[in-house]
Amino acid sequence: MLIRYFAAAAAAAGRTEENLDASSLPSPTLAAVIERLAALHPAADPEPGQLGRAPSLERVLSRSTFLVNEVSERDPARTLADGDVVDVLPPFAGG
Repeated sequence: MLIRYFAAAAAAAGRTEENLDASSLPSPTLAAVIERLAALHPAADPEPGQLGRAPSLERVLSRSTFLVNEVSERDPARTLADGDVVDVLPPFAGG
């Protein structure tokens, strides 16, 4: 499945998207995907010249909303498949 990161989620993951094999998860649910993503991208020390570290992806994920195939999904038990697209949308400031 394709995971797409936006804003703070992209900063924390260090990328804007990645592929994840649903069959590699203990159960192909949104909760399992979130857990795997947090494990794949632990918090990193800041690069030389940076003022501080970006929040960990785990922290960003805990505050994010998710779209599955462009539809808002709040159920962590939602079953996912390899062809699905999951968008990670952290809170956005401003208006």
